[in-house]
Amino acid sequence: QVQLVESGGGLVQAGGSLRLSCAASGRTFSSYNLGWFRQAPGKEREFVAAISRSGGSTRYADPVKGRFTISRDNAKNTVYLQMNSLKPEDTAVYYCAASSVVFSSTSTLYDYWGQGTQVTVSS
Repeated sequence: QVQLVESGGGLVQAGGSLRLSCAASGRTFSSYNLGWFRQAPGKEREFVAAISRSGGSTRYADPVKGRFTISRDNAKNTVYLQMNSLKPEDTAVYYCAASSVVFSSTSTLYDYWGQGTQVTVSS
């Protein structure tokens, strides 16, 4: 089992940057594929980015390609989401998630979730 705690959210102007972190407990962090999802008010949770166990493979949702970068540090049990050129439509609660089985963009395939961190982008 793994517990996930996100941090790094906040209020930023359009065009700005934020770096989200997600710290995990447990000694098996490197055995999990990790993902970032987001949920805006009144909308369903959507996929943002995913990274494989080793960090060798990544996947991004089309709206964030070229602006966001997912990375992980298995020695620190942490996954990151670097967000650049932020837009008001990026405003949402951002969640990290862990999957012991698949490298996927499908939220239902993730076993563990953090509590979320709010990102607000002003225009």
